[in-house]
Amino acid sequence: MTVTYEPRLGRIPIRHLTPQQPENRWPSKAFAGEVVPFAATVFREGHDQLGVHLIVTAPDGQWTTHRMHQGAPGTDRWHASVMLTTEGTWTWRVRAFADEWATWLHNAEIKIPARIDVPLMVRMGRDLLARAGSRKVVQDAFAAFDDPELSAEGKLAVALDPKLTLAIDAKPLASLVTDSETLEVRVERTRAGVGNWYEFFPRSEGAKQAKDGTWTSGTFRTAAKRIPAVAAMGFDVLYLPPIHPIGEAFRKGPNNTLDPKPGDPGSPWAIGHASGGHDAVHPDLGDAKDFAYFVGVAKKHNIEVALDLALQASPDHPWVQQHPEWFTTLPDGTIAYAENPPKKYQDIFPINFDNDPVGIREEVLRIIRYWISLGVRIFRVDNPHTKPLQFWEIVLHEINTEHPDVVFLAEAFTRPAMMQSLAQVGFQQSYSYFTWRNTKEELAEFFESISHETSGWFRPNLFVNTPDILTEYLQFGGPAAYKIRAILAATAAPLWGVYAGFELYEDVARPGSEENIDNEKYEYKQRDWAGEEKAGRSLAPFLQHLNLIRAAHPALRQLRNLDVHWSDDDSILVYTKHLAPEHNPSTGVADSLIIVVNVDPHSVRETSVHLDLTRIGLAPDARYQVTDLITGASFEWGMDNYVRLDAFSEPAHILHVHAEPTKKGR
Repeated sequence: MTVTYEPRLGRIPIRHLTPQQPENRWPSKAFAGEVVPFAATVFREGHDQLGVHLIVTAPDGQWTTHRMHQGAPGTDRWHASVMLTTEGTWTWRVRAFADEWATWLHNAEIKIPARIDVPLMVRMGRDLLARAGSRKVVQDAFAAFDDPELSAEGKLAVALDPKLTLAIDAKPLASLVTDSETLEVRVERTRAGVGNWYEFFPRSEGAKQAKDGTWTSGTFRTAAKRIPAVAAMGFDVLYLPPIHPIGEAFRKGPNNTLDPKPGDPGSPWAIGHASGGHDAVHPDLGDAKDFAYFVGVAKKHNIEVALDLALQASPDHPWVQQHPEWFTTLPDGTIAYAENPPKKYQDIFPINFDNDPVGIREEVLRIIRYWISLGVRIFRVDNPHTKPLQFWEIVLHEINTEHPDVVFLAEAFTRPAMMQSLAQVGFQQSYSYFTWRNTKEELAEFFESISHETSGWFRPNLFVNTPDILTEYLQFGGPAAYKIRAILAATAAPLWGVYAGFELYEDVARPGSEENIDNEKYEYKQRDWAGEEKAGRSLAPFLQHLNLIRAAHPALRQLRNLDVHWSDDDSILVYTKHLAPEHNPSTGVADSLIIVVNVDPHSVRETSVHLDLTRIGLAPDARYQVTDLITGASFEWGMDNYVRLDAFSEPAHILHVHAEPTKKGR
């Protein structure tokens, strides 16, 4: 009887390949310079030894082969990490084979000392060496096996020579060769995955208040004067809330009130006025030339400008008259405004993406292309989770096909399915739950998740605060809380962000809300940056120091290399970031950091921390030198170490591990 069934597995099963997205609908993602851990489950029947290779092909067609190694015993998981250096679509597959030499060697190490089948084992080894090629080390080994005067034990010693092992590993004696399916990794520019973000409202920078209480708005020209200070702190992305004309209808007053006074600027997210919509600049800020000047000043300071893309409209937006079909009309003939009960946003009309999906999509593409033409390559997208996922899949595909360097950040504090799906369909960066993860347990779980479970597609940008979010941790934690959150964000992920005012410890919330009182969303805000720093009441020097540490240590510019360790205190969080020597081409040595943080801003903590040193390339019992990158102090550490962390002075260690251990053993 003829068998017609086509098996779904090869001769050697290769399963559960990572990285890949769930369902493999879209490629997994990486950024140029990212070290990507590849893994697969590979096994076979019986006890014969396997060899497993990772074959990676670059966008230019050049391919490299990397030997994979087994991970935890009994899991059959094989691993290899590769730095993907250039942008474009990479492909990869896993090749498994029966490793005939390794199988023979494993058996020979058991049988020859036990005097079992010795002549047969020697003959089998000789026959394998005869097939192993003409390299000198192989030929010398063959001659040794052919020497009748050399004992079987001597021949086994020849077979165990590391030089012979390396030679045969380079060209394995392979049979039953099986290839996995081929998967893709889309590698984006480095800025898609690495950056220090800073947010400010340009209308506040240079704003002046007259004696009668009226305000004159800041402009792009005055705001540009703040750029050198932002650059000095080490930030390389400057994010601006919407810069467009703001509607008059239902304009919000200070603290989100409904009774604005003449001259109140309104919320920048209430986009649209008779003077223009999403492709216009608010007249108070200047015009397109002034915006171009601002972008140019930022570029001179090695800063990219990120622009807010908020797809909504004030009642005064030109779209309301020109395209009423883009909104939802209620039975009484009015247009529905935005609501998130009990919150009401009467100054904003949400877009209905189903009445004319092609029309609104083409308009959004036109707007994005317009700002790209003015030099914008990064967009922070407001509330993308309130728009259809299919819409974003199409828009992001179209823009990134035309402009692969354009980066989109999803501001989506929402349910996991939507948050993860936005990243999967194309958003390069995402806001995350970091803002509300405060305890040791919460942070450990969150850091493990973003580093290992979702890192193939989801890149978190760890903002410490936003105009909408002033958590209880910051409200009641004092300056220590601000320092702790900055340390966590700057060391746990290669993307982090700060909204202006964080460095001045602005911690008073509007009653009944989780946002600052006298919120900048609804009014101008003057800050004495220089005066507060001179008086020692600014965190700006510490933020600068953190960004200098990030610049000096490439391990902090990787996402997937974080490992959580242990402490005996429920408020001391311990994790490492490690970059192997082969992935650090600038120095050729490992870059390893141990971060220990007291996450309780109200206490002094003393405890022991316990490290799995193999995670940073050291022997389990190694002794080694570390230098605290915050204080400059040096210590000798091992696997178990005492720490004392005072939240009111120095709540954390950021320890740089010296390249060579001082000694092994105890």
